[in-house]
Amino acid sequence: MRIAMWSGPRNLSTAMMYAFGNCADFAIWDEPFYAPYLAATCADHPMRDEIVEAHETDPMKVAERCLDTIPAQKTHFYMKHMPHHMIKGFPLDWAKDCINVHLIRHPSRVIASYGVKRDEMTLADIGYVQQAVLYDQIGGIVIDSSDIRAAPEKMLKKLCAAISLPFDPAMLHWETGPRSDDGIWARHWYNAVHQSTGFAGAEGPLPVLDSAQEKMRHLAMPHYEKLAQHKL
Repeated sequence: MRIAMWSGPRNLSTAMMYAFGNCADFAIWDEPFYAPYLAATCADHPMRDEIVEAHETDPMKVAERCLDTIPAQKTHFYMKHMPHHMIKGFPLDWAKDCINVHLIRHPSRVIASYGVKRDEMTLADIGYVQQAVLYDQIGGIVIDSSDIRAAPEKMLKKLCAAISLPFDPAMLHWETGPRSDDGIWARHWYNAVHQSTGFAGAEGPLPVLDSAQEKMRHLAMPHYEKLAQHKL
């Protein structure tokens, strides 16, 4: 089984990667198109030069590996992807051979969390428009991170049932610290999940946004709501 888990940033995506990575039969790949995206766009992201230097930047080679033999003699392959990394000209045909899952989160939460890590952001940075377009192209299963936070075992069992994968209780807990599968960018983005041993509890009230963030939330909401209609 090849799982392509699609989400924007600050969407519980790393915790989900750790959950599947804690299963003995899964190989993991962390945001394989991030370096090609940075190399092609020259986007000003934290650790940009280090990421481009350390990871494969040719999107064709990355796409080939997405369809390559599942690494490390594992049974399944879990790939954490971001829709906004798939810019024009990047291959997407490989996704038809994957089980595509779309992980979503309310824009207010994403915008507030992303703003802690980057001083400036655009609507393109948080991926809602691109994820809605991608869903129209490849379809797949939709699951909301807030639902997972509120009931991890229930929602992971529901997701596993939807993709015909036996649920493994190991998905619910992991050891603290970084993983060998982490991209080099982990030291900037993954601080919180490195301190965790499982999914955090249910999320509280929506955060209060400033005026600029509120405008961005307004633009993102229709795309989030479109996907939320199809969630598990």
